Amino acid sequence: MVDYSCTGGIALGSSVVNLRTKVSIPTTLTVGQPLNIGWDLNYKNGDPARFGSPGYFGPGGKVLVTGNVQLSGSWVGVLQPKGSVDQPGKLQPGKILKLPEGISDFAHTDRAGTVNVSPRKLFVDFMPPAGEVVVNNDEKDDNGNPRVGYHGAGDWYELNDEPLSIGDHGRDLHRTDKVNSFATFTFTGTGIEYIARRSTEAGQVGFKIDGFDATPSSVDASKNPDGTPTNAAHQGGLTLWRFNGLKYGEHTLQVTNLQAGKFAQVDAFRVITRELANPPADYRATCTLVSAPVSVNVTISEPGGSGSPSPTITGSPDPSPTVTPTVTPTITPTPTITPTPTGSQNNHQSDGTNSTTRSTTTSTPKPTLTVTATVTPTRPTPTAPQVIITPSGGAQTGEAPEGGSGLGLLGAGTAMVTGSALGGVVLMRRRAAHARGQRDS
Repeated sequence: MVDYSCTGGIALGSSVVNLRTKVSIPTTLTVGQPLNIGWDLNYKNGDPARFGSPGYFGPGGKVLVTGNVQLSGSWVGVLQPKGSVDQPGKLQPGKILKLPEGISDFAHTDRAGTVNVSPRKLFVDFMPPAGEVVVNNDEKDDNGNPRVGYHGAGDWYELNDEPLSIGDHGRDLHRTDKVNSFATFTFTGTGIEYIARRSTEAGQVGFKIDGFDATPSSVDASKNPDGTPTNAAHQGGLTLWRFNGLKYGEHTLQVTNLQAGKFAQVDAFRVITRELANPPADYRATCTLVSAPVSVNVTISEPGGSGSPSPTITGSPDPSPTVTPTVTPTITPTPTITPTPTGSQNNHQSDGTNSTTRSTTTSTPKPTLTVTATVTPTRPTPTAPQVIITPSGGAQTGEAPEGGSGLGLLGAGTAMVTGSALGGVVLMRRRAAHARGQRDS
């Protein structure tokens, strides 16, 4: 198991969210097989901290988890295992977010070698759903707090159970006829719409976003879109003003009554979120290892190679078996009798003349040693014991290799036997030289 500690983003406030994960890494592969890296993800049991929704959202929000795996050795690079899960239903701030069961990624193996695999950080993101959410003028959060704030509470009052024919959202709304009285609404998204009544009783309303005048900065609810005065006494549920193109994030809209004796009315707000290319950076939680670092060597062999390479984990002993060769030379001498041919000798006479006298001399036959060397290398039948690797992260099992190279062992045996045969040849030559010395004397 590999434990992570996560902070920031959807680890709301100063919370630390602890994860317990299982990392799976193969230790032996054949060229062409994929190098698969995967995590199983869970919140750590007994720890109450969880990732929470950063705001109000409609259905379709997602949690995405991305890993970081460093590759070194024969290959150098980075793998990024990924996984995601949809969140069920609507979300409110702080609602516990569901984690994906696992994440994974793979690399193609196109050549033999040894690759060191080191899992590093995890990143947990929240992707808000694209779409829109309507918030009523009197809606409350899970803690019972109003989502819309009315400043100068005595200046505002609520109309309830309005006739269906008017078309108000929720059959209610807030209104004030006090100049400069305002309402505020904090939302998270990329756009906002103001929903209210168009009527002869309404007046001009001003808008600020995050403290700055919006564009347009006001709307006259007593007029039609073409600027002509309305004839409607009460026409509710209309979008009278909108603003889009905000950077995704949290924003505050202020609605102010600009005209004395006229009503500023708040029926509802529609929050718009466009589809995002990437999760917002403010929602990212970063998870770092709190257990021992994991580092695994993955050995990739050529197809059809002899034996399986040994799986090793950095920092752990390598339990590779040792094969000791036994070389048993067998030398079978075959004596061969070779007759020495007759020789000739010159005699010098005292008168200075030379006379040649042939004599036939037969020397004692000398054996010639013929050496036949039989090399019988013996080595135990190679075995490939199963090695169960359970590093921090639960690596898969692999096979240990056979012992030393058979070719190397045979070469060493041959060198030893060649030395013995040459020693016999030297001995034969020395004996022959000794025999000639005796005859000359």
